[in-house]
Amino acid sequence: MNLTIVALVIAALAIAALCFCVFAMVSMRKDAEKAAEKAEEQDNREGIEVTGRISQLTETLAMSQAQTAERFQAQERAIGKLLEERLGDLTKKVGERLQDHATRSQTALGALGERLAVIDQAQKNITELSTQVVGLQDILANKQARGAFGEVQLSDIVTSILPPSAYSFQTTIGENRRVDCLLHLPNPPGSIAIDSKFPLESYQALRDAKDEAASLAARRAFVADVRKHIKDIAERYIVAGETAESALMFLPSEAVYAELHANFRNVVEDSYKARVWIVSPTTLMATLNTVRAVLKDVRMREQAGVIQAEVQKMMLDVNRLDERVDKLQKHFQLADKDIRDIRTSADKITKRGERIEDLQLEDTEEEVAELQPLAQPRLVVD
Repeated sequence: MNLTIVALVIAALAIAALCFCVFAMVSMRKDAEKAAEKAEEQDNREGIEVTGRISQLTETLAMSQAQTAERFQAQERAIGKLLEERLGDLTKKVGERLQDHATRSQTALGALGERLAVIDQAQKNITELSTQVVGLQDILANKQARGAFGEVQLSDIVTSILPPSAYSFQTTIGENRRVDCLLHLPNPPGSIAIDSKFPLESYQALRDAKDEAASLAARRAFVADVRKHIKDIAERYIVAGETAESALMFLPSEAVYAELHANFRNVVEDSYKARVWIVSPTTLMATLNTVRAVLKDVRMREQAGVIQAEVQKMMLDVNRLDERVDKLQKHFQLADKDIRDIRTSADKITKRGERIEDLQLEDTEEEVAELQPLAQPRLVVD
């Protein structure tokens, strides 16, 4: 029973809930229809407003487009005119620049042609110089020609500094030994022999050495060659009683001389011990200038007696001149005394003349006074 009541109550409640739901749905549908109608009306109103606004915007846009088109056309005309002006200026400037560039290019080409001519001439000179250098190398490669080259250089240096009486070439000394040059100096020190040597092969081998072994072998050959020259000069050209106690070894190359003094000091010291002085063209010039000064001093000493005799004669002449001047001074004193006497006599004569003139003047005045009565006119009565 109770269950039936409960079931009825639940069923009633379910029906009531269903009815409420149906009613709610119907209400909601009506509200939705009303809302749809209102929305449709609102959309219609808004569509009309949007259409008006679109029309206004279309008209405004058309006007803006027209104004913009006019502005664009005006700006296009202005830009075209400006471009024409700029293009004209640019064309003018480009033409001027091209003309200037053409002128400069022509000038540069002319200068380039002149420089090319100078380069061609220099190339010819270089070619000639190369030929001469090759000829010099050929000369130096031959020992006889190299010796002649050194002798010619020695001769040029000696003849340019010393007088002819101070030297002689290819002179025989000692036991028929011919020396390249002999300087004639008084004792001491005596005549000095100069021999020209040119150790070119050993020096060239030293310069061309590629490794340590080749350099060491070339150094030994160079030292041996130079020491041999020193020994030969000391034995052949230092003759007791005929030459000085020393001699000169002339190296015609400054490079060989510099190499010898820079890296082979022991060889130079050996030459000092042997009294053989090694000289280059430069040091030979300095040595010959010293020799010239010595010769000048010797000539001065030789002429000292002659100069002294001439000075004594000059002193005698000076004494005679002094005596003659003394006599002339006495004559001048006598002449001065005579002139003073003549002046005194002339003064006396002048004074006497003045007195005579005064006496004649007084006599004349008295005579005039006596002759005045005689000068008056007289009346003659017949």
